[in-house]
Parts: sequence; structure tokens; C-alpha cells
Amino acid sequence: MANAKTNGPKTVPTPEELSKAELDTKRKDISKYYKENVPHLKTQLEYEELLRDIEKTRAERLQAQMYIAQTMAPDPDSEDDTPVRATPPRQDGQEAAEAIKRTLKKQI
Repeated sequence: MANAKTNGPKTVPTPEELSKAELDTKRKDISKYYKENVPHLKTQLEYEELLRDIEKTRAERLQAQMYIAQTMAPDPDSEDDTPVRATPPRQDGQEAAEAIKRTLKKQI
């Protein structure tokens, strides 16, 4: 148990316990650390901004697709469910007569 007391966690000295020179040294070390990491943080910021812009663009595109789908969809209140057919190409009289097949009625 004697070893546990001597090998316990180290206590961090409070600012009141440090001398002025030690405080200045710590401040300089902290400032140096921050200055060294600023380029990395700027790179990370640029990366996060790009991700945000990509997600925003995706959301806008999805919203536009939903708007188009809703405007192209049939009105849910309408009961006319017949599909719209394209008009056949125009035919002259002879072609129209050939296209229509007539059959005679059978007599019983």
C-alpha cells in the first residue's frame, strides 16, 4: 500500500503555485501549440464547409425532384383515371378506309 501513495496521480499545480516565469513559459507553449494547429483547423473547416455545401445541394435537388413529381402527378381528387393517349397520325381518306376493317352482320 505504501507504493500506491507514492505512485498516485500527479497533481497539477494551480496558477498560484507557479512562478511568473513558469506561467509565461506555459502560456508560450500553449500559444505555440495553437499556432501550430491553426493550418490543420483551417483545412478541417474548409472540408466541413464543402460537406455542408454538398449536402445542401443534394437537399435542394431532392426538393426540386419532389416538386416536379407532385406537379406531374394526377390530381388525387379527379376520378378520371383514363390515361392520356397520343393522337394517331393523320391519314388521307384511302388510308383511313383501309385501316378500318368492316365485317358483314351474320344473319341467323
